Amino acid sequence: MNFTLNQLQIFLKIVKTESVTKAAADLHLTQPAVSIQLKNFQDQFDIPLTEVVGRKLYITDFGREIAIAAENILNQVNAINYKTMAYKGQLTGRLKISVVSTGKYVMPYFLSDFIKQHAGIELQMDVTNKNRVIESLENNEVDFSLVSILPTTLNIEHLDLLQNKLYLVGNAEQKFDQPISTKSIFKNLPLIFREKGSGTRQTMENYIEQNNIAVLKKMELTSNEAVKQAVLAGLGYSIMPLIGIKNELYNHQLQIIPIPGLPIKTNWSLIWLKGKKHSPVAGSFLDYMRVEKSMIVQEKFSWYEEY
Repeated sequence: MNFTLNQLQIFLKIVKTESVTKAAADLHLTQPAVSIQLKNFQDQFDIPLTEVVGRKLYITDFGREIAIAAENILNQVNAINYKTMAYKGQLTGRLKISVVSTGKYVMPYFLSDFIKQHAGIELQMDVTNKNRVIESLENNEVDFSLVSILPTTLNIEHLDLLQNKLYLVGNAEQKFDQPISTKSIFKNLPLIFREKGSGTRQTMENYIEQNNIAVLKKMELTSNEAVKQAVLAGLGYSIMPLIGIKNELYNHQLQIIPIPGLPIKTNWSLIWLKGKKHSPVAGSFLDYMRVEKSMIVQEKFSWYEEY
C-alpha cells in the first residue's frame, strides 16, 4: 500500500460528513480534487470503502474500520509533531472551540495573534447553532464555546468579551415614516427568523413575546448569512446582530430601522465547564484572553461604538 497522509485526512473527513461535497467545503478543496483522492485511496483496497445508493454516499462497515485506523495514524503523526515542537520549547497541542454561527464574526479576532505566537497549536473551531454548541461543551468535546446567551442548564464559568447588539434591519430601498410604531411595523413587514435552536431566534422571540407583538408573516432560514442575503434581496426584515452586518451598513445596502426597545443587548461570552482541568494550550489561551481582550476589542471593534 502507498497511501498518503493527505488521503487519510480526506477520507476521514468524508466519513465524518458522509458527503464528498461537504468534505470538500470543510477542507477548502474542490469537489473533483476530493473525489480523485477518494478514488486513489479506494484503488489500494479490494473491498469497497463507500457505496452510492441513489445520490447518497454511504460508508461501508469496512470503510468505517479503515476510518478508525486512519484517525489513529493521524493522531500519532500529530503526537510526533507536538513532541518535536515541545522539545524545542514551543507550546503545542489542539485548541478546540465551538462557536455559534454569528460568532464567526467575533472569535477569529480573539484567536489570531495567539495562534501566530504559537505555531505548534492546531485550532479546531466548529461553527454551528446554539443547541449544538452547548451540546459539544456538555459532552466535553471542546475546550471552550462562544455564545451570546449563557446556558442555564450547565454549570459553567465565563469570560465576557464583547457586547452583542441586535437591531431590526431591512434593505436600504424601503423608506419609513417617522415616528415608527413597533406594533404597526411588524403587522406589515414579513419577518425572517433563524432556525429553532439559534440564539438569535431565541432573542427575537423573547422580544416579540415581551412586547406582545403580532407577527402576521414570517419566514425561517438556517444561517445568519442566509437571513442577511434574504434581507438584502428584499424578501423581508429581521432582528440581526450588528456584528454580522458591518460591511452592508457601511455600503448602504442595509439600514437599521429605529424602533422602541431595540437594540437588544447581550454579551458575547467565552464559556467552559466549571472545574474543567484545562490542557496547557487551553490554559494558556484563557490567560491570554484575560490579559488581551480589552485591547483586542479596542483595536478590532471600535466601529461598534458608532451604533
